[in-house]
Amino acid sequence: MSRKLRAGIVGGTGMVGQRFINLLENHPWFEVTAIAASASSAGKVYEEAVKGRWKLEQPMPEAVKSITVEDASKVEEFAAQVDLIFCAVDMKKDEIKALEETYAKTGTPVISNNSAHRWTPDIPMVIPEINPGHIAVIEHQRKRLGTTTGFIAVKPNCSIQSYVPALSALAAFKPTAVVATTYQAISGAGKTFKEWPEMIDNVIPYIGGEEEKSEQEPLRIWGSIVNGAIVKAASPAITTQCIRVPVADGHLAAVFASFEKKPPKDEIIDLWRSFKGRPQELQLPSAPKQFITYFEEENRPQTGLDRNIENGMGVSVGRLREDLLHDYKFVSLSHNTLRGAAGGAVLIAELLKAEGYIQAK
Repeated sequence: MSRKLRAGIVGGTGMVGQRFINLLENHPWFEVTAIAASASSAGKVYEEAVKGRWKLEQPMPEAVKSITVEDASKVEEFAAQVDLIFCAVDMKKDEIKALEETYAKTGTPVISNNSAHRWTPDIPMVIPEINPGHIAVIEHQRKRLGTTTGFIAVKPNCSIQSYVPALSALAAFKPTAVVATTYQAISGAGKTFKEWPEMIDNVIPYIGGEEEKSEQEPLRIWGSIVNGAIVKAASPAITTQCIRVPVADGHLAAVFASFEKKPPKDEIIDLWRSFKGRPQELQLPSAPKQFITYFEEENRPQTGLDRNIENGMGVSVGRLREDLLHDYKFVSLSHNTLRGAAGGAVLIAELLKAEGYIQAK
């Protein structure tokens, strides 16, 4: 690559937008050259636009501090400056759909952290190690949008990335039923403890819309392309509860699973430890070398200890045991704003670049 591809962040002032900016600092393939947000932030330099609202422990990269924030609604002007866009806007779903499609029609690839297009039939929703083949549907999407280079690809909900990789590694045994309870960090709501003191010493047993996503999105990940559209898998049956807990980052899942053919315990652990995907084959910059780590210790994985494994891009699993009602139960963990959000989207962009879908304009 003669130069880094120019990346634009749409929704760059929010928590996920900040994660994008942090992750792309010194990235070998992509460089943040433009940032867009709402009209209220437009015209300010980035450092001023997020003054008092920088939510990450890592300092703001020097390279972005003086970038002037642009109005995200001025699509043509913004798209002309970049080769690809990472989108993490806070808007109504219909508005997000329209905005992302408008950007794609300019010939610009859009990698979205938003949920708006997760069920659009010709838009791939991707966990790169699990369903990289779904990106082939982009050719059908481009025809619909009337573009040869633009498209939209999305990442799935952060909650499913703790347990879907572990189940995907066992696909040969055909899971038939899954019960999962997720214990989700406050950053999943875009909050810190300073902003949400009510979460200190508290648990909230409800997260709006999260259980529906956690039960249905895995089926789309495990689905297939039929006549230019992604059709979700018919099984397994999945039921979930999603609970907000007082931790800063990291979504932990307690999972029960039954299989058409019950696998031996040792084989499950071996499959987890050896599971690799297209990102590992391509040695993509953000890909974890060890995608799934299995802990033998009875008290692991722990959110505080293990959420940052493989720079926050790995999945941790432990406590695999036989169960009285189901075949097995286990606990799994992923970092919700890295693997589950911005980091997962960056990995999708790397996959799409490596497979020839993203190029310099």
